[in-house]
Amino acid sequence: MKIFNKKILSAVIVCCSLSFIGCSDYLDLTPTDRASDKLIWSKPEYAELAVNDFYNSINLYGSFGTNQSVDGMTEGFTETLKYGSKTNMTHMDRCNLFVYASVMSASWASYDLGAWSDLYNRIRRVNEAMSNMNKYSSFDAATTAQISGQLRFFRAYYYFELLKRYKEVILYTENLNDITTNKAVSTEAQGWDMVEADLKFAGENLPQEWESVNFGRITSGASYALLSRAMLYAQRWDVAKIAASKVIKSNKYQLATNYADAFKSGRDGNKEAVLEYNYNAGGITHNFDDLFSPVGDPGVQQGGLGTPTQEMVESYELATGGFPDWSQWHGVTTTTPPYDKLEPRFQASILFNGASWKGRKIEPFVKGADGWCQYSIDPAPAGRTTTGYYLRKLVDETHNLSVKTASTQPWISIRYEVLLNFAEACYQTGKADSANIAVKAIRDRVGLPYTSKTGTDLMAAIRQERKVELSYEGLLFWDMCRWKLAATQYTGYRVHGLKIEKNLDGTFTYTYVDCDKQDRYFPAKLYRLPLPQDELTNNTAIQQYPEWK
Repeated sequence: MKIFNKKILSAVIVCCSLSFIGCSDYLDLTPTDRASDKLIWSKPEYAELAVNDFYNSINLYGSFGTNQSVDGMTEGFTETLKYGSKTNMTHMDRCNLFVYASVMSASWASYDLGAWSDLYNRIRRVNEAMSNMNKYSSFDAATTAQISGQLRFFRAYYYFELLKRYKEVILYTENLNDITTNKAVSTEAQGWDMVEADLKFAGENLPQEWESVNFGRITSGASYALLSRAMLYAQRWDVAKIAASKVIKSNKYQLATNYADAFKSGRDGNKEAVLEYNYNAGGITHNFDDLFSPVGDPGVQQGGLGTPTQEMVESYELATGGFPDWSQWHGVTTTTPPYDKLEPRFQASILFNGASWKGRKIEPFVKGADGWCQYSIDPAPAGRTTTGYYLRKLVDETHNLSVKTASTQPWISIRYEVLLNFAEACYQTGKADSANIAVKAIRDRVGLPYTSKTGTDLMAAIRQERKVELSYEGLLFWDMCRWKLAATQYTGYRVHGLKIEKNLDGTFTYTYVDCDKQDRYFPAKLYRLPLPQDELTNNTAIQQYPEWK
């Protein structure tokens, strides 16, 4: 997408407004030091600049941002990622403290995962934009529909983030007269009604493809793709199935031949990217590479803050199908783990001992170039892994941190995960054959065999594919919450890794290690986050949810 700065927007519009001033306008009291709402909505090109500002939230609520959780990537709340530092900060020990907490307070949960204030601020701004457009613009029907479609997409996007956290939320529309200090929450169904209606409107009124100058704007396909994702949370299976089907039948998207290419920009020919956010070296950037690259890479200042766990490694099948027996690596052994025998998604997602990376071999062993340290015993890893692995997926192998710390690889917010949304919706509506076809397509891409399944075996296969196919894309934690599995599977367990030591003869000793030192805990009440105290204090029409009283 195009990135526009607010100051640029104001400067452009102010310059335009000054050109309108004549001798008869000396009594015009319209301020010329800022863009008025009337002026912004006087021309489509000005309106488009105003709409552009909402696109930044795609970045902030992705894996390269921290709006999903101030603790860091939500995978840190699962068995798939371990944060290694003992410093109580984002992408460090704060995430560990959250998963260890046997007593979870409302204020803690609301702050770390809630995003209530930020999302409502964005909703207010969207509604103001829609209200001002209705009040001031005289755009033709097609232009109005395209701008409204984008705005309603973002309102749905923000409410989806709220509903997946809180279930019952306060609903506001572009009718600004409905804004009051004291307003009750709606039912969960009413919330999903709004999301569904907004995304259907966007899907029906936005183009399947924009001209190249507007590359990155919300499309009809992105709207239906988000609808297919949101309706899984709403358990509106038929709506999810139909929405996913519209994306599939549009023939605009397809799986990349190589799984590792699925995270490239659509500008580079990646037809798997349904919704992406493009960064700009001279504008908005991110620092994901510096945070997660192996510390042995030149120019790394932080590195390896979060690393894949042995549990995640063992989630990958052999390239021929089926899972290897990892039992001998649950002790001490000099046998090399079967990394080279695992399926392509493992190779594209996780850096392991000896993996090729940036013209060298990864050395995540004691005193290696990338190093290893024991969690909590060494409180300052300085980029060394605590699990024996580093993250490869989403890290840009072409980025030279010695030249520039800031990164610009795109964030693919929605890709052809739509197939898995479709599979789950089909399963829930008794369409096992269609679900199996979708799962098989995902596995065919990486050469894995698949036999059609039914009943709970089919749902287990869908969950397995979502975990592996969508790893580190910010979905697993929320999936486990909506499936109501987190309270059992994320309680009373610890994550593990391999301590690797290089022997004098060049072989390695692999030792299975506990990377937590204490059990993790997920209280069932976390399936719905608590209302923040500020809202409870200022809004007398609401009460705290029952789980948190």
